[in-house]
Amino acid sequence: MRALIIGAGLGGLACAIACRQQGIDVIILERSPEVRELLEVGSQVQHVDFRRYKDGRLLRSMPFGDDITQEFGAPWILIHRVDYHRILLDEAIHLGAVLVLGAEVEIVSVEPPEVILADGTKLSADILIGADGQWSTVRNAVLRTPISPVETGDLAYRATFTREQLESLGDDKVNELIQKVAVTSWLGPEKHTIFYPVRGGQEFNLVLLRPDNLAAETRRVEGDVEEMQQSYADWDETLLKLISCVPTVYKWKLTSLPELETWTKGAVALLGDACHPTLPYQAQGAAMAVEDGAVIGKLLGSLQNQNSGNDSSLVASVLNLYEQIRKAQTTRNVRGAVMNRKLFHIDDGILQIIRDFALGYAGVTRKSDWTWYSSFRQRQTLGVDVLDNCEKAFEAWEVSFMQQKKTQ
Repeated sequence: MRALIIGAGLGGLACAIACRQQGIDVIILERSPEVRELLEVGSQVQHVDFRRYKDGRLLRSMPFGDDITQEFGAPWILIHRVDYHRILLDEAIHLGAVLVLGAEVEIVSVEPPEVILADGTKLSADILIGADGQWSTVRNAVLRTPISPVETGDLAYRATFTREQLESLGDDKVNELIQKVAVTSWLGPEKHTIFYPVRGGQEFNLVLLRPDNLAAETRRVEGDVEEMQQSYADWDETLLKLISCVPTVYKWKLTSLPELETWTKGAVALLGDACHPTLPYQAQGAAMAVEDGAVIGKLLGSLQNQNSGNDSSLVASVLNLYEQIRKAQTTRNVRGAVMNRKLFHIDDGILQIIRDFALGYAGVTRKSDWTWYSSFRQRQTLGVDVLDNCEKAFEAWEVSFMQQKKTQ
């Protein structure tokens, strides 16, 4: 089989790797003319700290570290998104995927699965995967009607610091903060912020989330540092110290999609942000895209091993099975992020007091969670063996297929 993947983001590259591991030929079309990411290193999270916005009071320090590994079988790693991208890209190329840069897809055909590029080049394949993000071209072909992302009402300021920049502040609380391999989040009315290390603690990311004030249709602009500072003027002084040394900041409008009725049509399928973009309030956007790609590759490989992989009706059936496997899980994560938005942004008052009290006993693992509910939610997200579920679903599909074949 031959797969044509539109988009060389995390989900597209994960799909390419999974397909190549199964012996499927892969071409990845990426509209960008170059790949800018550089590889460094990730760090294992030891704690996730929640603080009150006004005074920085610690509401809860959730243990991660070995507790996560013991309960879920793998550590929770902090890694710069571009570093993660480079790791996946290198592996996809190493396994033999063909990457075509500067490939602007203008027309997508479902039957047969093929695309026409801006330069007139026509490419066809047995399977076409739309990994082209929220503004997907492939999605319009699958749904037969254009659906554009909708504004969520939130925006994000994003800034990056070097360790040297933060150490030069000479602030004891900032120094204490950067010594920990931890995610720190300040929770406040209508807003929250996240601070965490990347690249082995040599760099730090700061994300500040607040109500959207960007013009309609504007996706990303260079932000006004003074406006950002004023937005958080009455917040914890340690956070204000971090904000004070932001040289430049980018402002991103947060958008999403309505829940789609279908992700597949014939031998064409969507993955990641092309079909289930999420608010960044549950740290699962990239994970969901990568899992989608892994499942698609595993299912197509299983079909190919059945020696019937070039049958277009079977390819369509297996891609529909992919949607069945993934839709409930991703929908739960997207709705979970919306729930977290409400929990994180509660106004001062009785609900905030209750939230803070409950948070003081919450944890990600059974060992650290006294509420039961918090760790239950995490098990639904982190405790799922995606590939094992995939194998079982394919086996059930195969039995059903053989039974249907016997009755014909």
